Amino acid sequence: MALALQLGRRGQGHCWPNPAVGCVVVREGRIVGRGWTQPGGRPHAETEALAQAGTAAKGATAYVTLEPCAHHGKTPPCANALIAAGIARVVVAVRDSDARVAGKGLEMLRAAGIEVVIGVLEDEAARDLQGFFLKTDLGRPFVTLKLASSLDGRIATATGESQWITGPEARRQVHAMRMRHDAVMVGGGTARADDPSLTVRDLGARHQPVRVVVSRRLDMPLMSNLARTAKDIPVWIAHGPDASPELRATWRDLGAELLPCALEGAHVSPASVLAALGDRGITRVFCEGGGALAASLFAADLVDELVTFSAGLILGAEGYPAIGAMGVERLLAAPRFERVSQRDIGDDIMSVWHRQETV
Repeated sequence: MALALQLGRRGQGHCWPNPAVGCVVVREGRIVGRGWTQPGGRPHAETEALAQAGTAAKGATAYVTLEPCAHHGKTPPCANALIAAGIARVVVAVRDSDARVAGKGLEMLRAAGIEVVIGVLEDEAARDLQGFFLKTDLGRPFVTLKLASSLDGRIATATGESQWITGPEARRQVHAMRMRHDAVMVGGGTARADDPSLTVRDLGARHQPVRVVVSRRLDMPLMSNLARTAKDIPVWIAHGPDASPELRATWRDLGAELLPCALEGAHVSPASVLAALGDRGITRVFCEGGGALAASLFAADLVDELVTFSAGLILGAEGYPAIGAMGVERLLAAPRFERVSQRDIGDDIMSVWHRQETV
């Protein structure tokens, strides 16, 4: 199952709106088939592993990270494929919460006389598939927020200079993280100040994530990297109801897809943005700031994972803070995260934090 989980992670960022699933087929102690969800969500992991196993699948055990699907979509049910292949035993990490499956896949397997085991490495699988479950259950994707800052928590000097605070190794790591998410998201201020490309680079030919910008009024440069490449790599812009019709038409002509969202005070509602992304099938979002967008996500309790890169320099109080104003007056009201890993990346320190669940 650990191998199946590793295989499933290969599909992260490539197979939305489907979950990134891994499957391993074992017969008489030997692995005879391996598979993971392919780009675009098809073929499914089970189909790939069974095709590789061929006739060796008969009487074998299949290890699958998510309950096999039981419904006809763009492909036949994977439960049927396992039955037809003559699989004798299926070990599943976690049940599928999708109402179209939700135990039906397990029932089909048992009805066919196949032994079913459920719950092996369940916590690890649930974490890997959390974006799919959040989209299915709550209608929003999993959110990873990345913050790269100086030791005193600044992301730019007082003049706005920010390239580069972290070193090349940390920046390469960020590209690898973009690759494992369906979408990369920034605020309009970051898009205006940094003119980012938000693409995966220096890692060979790769599928590119959707690039999402949250800009209430669509007031971003029309000759920017995002504008020039919108017809080649998807650009989605979440905007407020007061964005001008002229700018809406202009951005559509440039190739961007517009996501009308509700306002929350003076800013676009982060919950509305994530709901719009969930409606379009996005399961995992990698947010790269800036400070105002980060603060709004924290305030709305919508950050599931926090990744921080800390660089060994000091910029002072006049520099731009990594996180904007949140109005926190008491420590008990402050969002808290639990550190799950930390390591050196070149001269920088990368820490991964998960939301600290309240009891």
